Amino acid sequence: MLINGMAAVVTGGSSGLGAATARHLAGLGAKVAILDVNLDLAQEVAAEIGGLAVECDVSSEENGEAAIKAAREAHGPARISVCCAGISESRRMLGRDGPAPLAHHTRLVNVHLVGTYNICRLAAADMAACEPLPDTGERGVLINTASIAGFDGPPGAITYDAVKAAIAAMCLPMSRELSRHAIRVMAIAPGMFETPMATGLRQEYINEMTDRIPFPKRFGNPAEYAALVETIVTSPMLNGETIRIDGGLRMT
Repeated sequence: MLINGMAAVVTGGSSGLGAATARHLAGLGAKVAILDVNLDLAQEVAAEIGGLAVECDVSSEENGEAAIKAAREAHGPARISVCCAGISESRRMLGRDGPAPLAHHTRLVNVHLVGTYNICRLAAADMAACEPLPDTGERGVLINTASIAGFDGPPGAITYDAVKAAIAAMCLPMSRELSRHAIRVMAIAPGMFETPMATGLRQEYINEMTDRIPFPKRFGNPAEYAALVETIVTSPMLNGETIRIDGGLRMT
């Protein structure tokens, strides 16, 4: 799919991977709508790229529907959807103070898993109503953000590991279901990246993780995630798969 002129929605586009993706797609000529709970930051990025900012809690059915509608009214139906919205609140299931509050687990499930599914179902409905593109015959592409934590299962982050594994698990069946509509579905599983989520990590942990990365021995740049989004959008044969982008890191 050619990106120039296409409408795109990016959740979590006010910072980190989402902001890098919004900037990259806009730089390639896409009309980008940023969906984020942090409206102020989203508006800053939107103003920079000439896009649209919409306040949205992705885990809310009503918020999701209103946000996709606003994006559609501004730019037309989105043929590119990238879900980057997420939070990092890892904690041990059983800590010194006893079991973790169930609300912690529920919050991560709602934001990451429910939120991703919510936006996918709404974006897919808009894509299905579009005419197939003349160059590839496809109607659109959904790209979701998993994590290598979903495969490697580091301790102290059971819920985060689980929701990221679930996002990867949704990829193939979602692509099979939406194939009759000529909609592709992909997931990206980043390793350690320089995002706001990483700023709260202990320096000892950052050093340890960096040392374990075979090459390059550094955290990823969000622009590299965005470049992979471009590759997926423009490569019709990429479908139903989760791609790791981690420098070869395997977490333990």
